[in-house]
Amino acid sequence: MLSYIRRHLGLKLFFSYLVVIVMGVAVLASTAEMVVPAAFQQNMAAMLPMMSSMMGGSPQALNQSLYTNFQAAVSEALSMAAAAATVTAVIASLLISRQVVAPVQAMMAASWHIAEGHYEERVRVAGNIPNQEQDELGRLALSFNQMADRLEHIESMRRQLIGDVTHELRTPLTTIKGSMEGLMDGVLPTNAETYSQIYREADRLQRLVNDLQELSRVEAGAYDLHLQTTSVKALVDSTIVRLGSQFLEKGVSISTQISLDLPSIKVDEDRIGQVLLNLVGNALQYTPSGGSVQISATGGPTQVQIAIADTGVGIPPEHLPHVFTRFYRVDKSRSRTGGGSGIGLTIAKHLVEAHGGSIWVESPGVGKGSSFIFTLPIGDKIV
Repeated sequence: MLSYIRRHLGLKLFFSYLVVIVMGVAVLASTAEMVVPAAFQQNMAAMLPMMSSMMGGSPQALNQSLYTNFQAAVSEALSMAAAAATVTAVIASLLISRQVVAPVQAMMAASWHIAEGHYEERVRVAGNIPNQEQDELGRLALSFNQMADRLEHIESMRRQLIGDVTHELRTPLTTIKGSMEGLMDGVLPTNAETYSQIYREADRLQRLVNDLQELSRVEAGAYDLHLQTTSVKALVDSTIVRLGSQFLEKGVSISTQISLDLPSIKVDEDRIGQVLLNLVGNALQYTPSGGSVQISATGGPTQVQIAIADTGVGIPPEHLPHVFTRFYRVDKSRSRTGGGSGIGLTIAKHLVEAHGGSIWVESPGVGKGSSFIFTLPIGDKIV
């Protein structure tokens, strides 16, 4: 019986209210039992001589008779009051318990539906009441709905990721398979060009798999930051050295504008170097021959701001909020054969935020270039 009650919040609330009523009735009866005799004796003492002379009886017998009748009347009144209070308490306890338990039961049912994969499930919150004025159960319902929203969003992202990965893997695999079938059927010539095409697709597939592995580690935070004090200029110079030949080959100029009084930053050089490579490489990819890319850096009281601006194809305003989403394409018809895996910007965003900074993109519009800007805390300001 006790174990059954422990498993049901409504019964526990009901019996708790009932115990309070029973204790109140017990205290009332005990108090009356102790107080009534003395009060009766005190108030009847002055009246007994006059009443006995009028009724012709002895004061002791009259007093005992009056007290017996009075005690019976008080006991009867207390019994009727206790019965009425008990009935009222039972009804009130049932109603109040139901009001308290119903939202909890609704959340329990919704949680079961969510656990089964129905992420659109929500619980009803009392309307016309501001969030800050909700009671504990109302705030719990709001928190539950927020959790459900987050789970639904994560599930949507998971499904989208599976679809994106499937699409990205299908293209190189289809090309490799088609080329191999052509070689086996004798349709394609067995020369260096054919083998080179197969190798490029296999290399592209390997890069995509490596980037996906890196993205999973970055999003899960499954890596350590080896922080060292360094200068922004050293990081920028290293990036230019690594990408300089590609800029020359494409005919795109690159320049820097770094403040002389720029403070040092405490970062993981490899990780921030990876951010710069992704952003500068992205700028090179979308800047046509004859264009330019500029890397600038300015300092503030608590942070350093680094910007990579290009004179490339630009980004329409409606696409700016989605640029850092994995696999997102501004031009849906654009092929990735000449570019990266489509998740470099996503990785860059997570790495910058892991250092306590922020990253965003600005663009005046199509054909007007774009600027990728990120901030990093200076010195020991990193969080």
